Amino acid sequence: MSELVTGEAVALELRPAKLPSRALAVLLDLAVAFIAYLVVTTGVVIATASLDEAAQTALSIAMFVLVLVGGPIAVETLSHGRSLGKLACGLRVVRDDGGPIRFRHALVRGLIGVIEILMTLGVVAVIASLVSARGRRLGDVFAGTLVVRERVPLTRAGFVPPPPPWLAGRFSGLDLSAVPDGLWLAIRQYLTRMQQLDPQVAWSMGERLATDLAGRTGAPAPHGVPPAAYLAAVLQERQAREARRAFGNGAAVASPAPPPAPAGYGGGVAPGGGPYVAPASAGQSSVARDAVRQSAAPASQDASSDGPPATGFAPPA
Repeated sequence: MSELVTGEAVALELRPAKLPSRALAVLLDLAVAFIAYLVVTTGVVIATASLDEAAQTALSIAMFVLVLVGGPIAVETLSHGRSLGKLACGLRVVRDDGGPIRFRHALVRGLIGVIEILMTLGVVAVIASLVSARGRRLGDVFAGTLVVRERVPLTRAGFVPPPPPWLAGRFSGLDLSAVPDGLWLAIRQYLTRMQQLDPQVAWSMGERLATDLAGRTGAPAPHGVPPAAYLAAVLQERQAREARRAFGNGAAVASPAPPPAPAGYGGGVAPGGGPYVAPASAGQSSVARDAVRQSAAPASQDASSDGPPATGFAPPA
């Protein structure tokens, strides 16, 4: 999917963690793990003093695997990428597309970490992080993850505009399991930077992304819905599902049923000739309202041109 994102839209809004902060987080995690390993091993040895030497050796190996390998995997899975060391350093492990990691990501990182961190004293991990453009070690490369900084100031550059209210909940039953992480990342990058692109380039890129997404989900954009609005609505649905999976059903409120588009606004153009912007709901923030207005602005500028319309979010005909 990298060919769908031009040089104006490839900047990743997530900030990869630097090697010193990652190393400090790993040292803190290892210190906690070794303390837990010593405590557990001492208790097991005392409890199994009557066993023979071979049985005690087998138990020691089992404790090593359970505490130093299984422990970090379980912690990262349950905390969604925040171990104790990463929590102290303000870091978090996320997928390449910015979503929370799952068990398989933590498992791959933990198993490869045994080789590149424990068995080589971190030499392989340091070399891999220095070579990688985003500071990823081998475990991150194979797991498709990235360690990012969480304690960063929010900026408008990384703001993903919400879909128009009349599309909210339209794709609640869509099957998103076949959409790869790379496509989600390309969609996020496009939506955060489409206002910085030439209108025709932004429209063409949105159409390509919408076609690719429709091919993966089997549900094309509704007739008359601009590609950017379709992409924003599907992305919001995916983020809502990720939030429910990560934090429970109470953390994300289900999107309401989409209200019908107002009558008399064919093609998203108001009676006065300007672009129609769906009214904000009572709970919509001022930032969201500004984003919807800004997204509709290019449509008015290019309404008279022969080229494709801009990426403004306007209701379908």
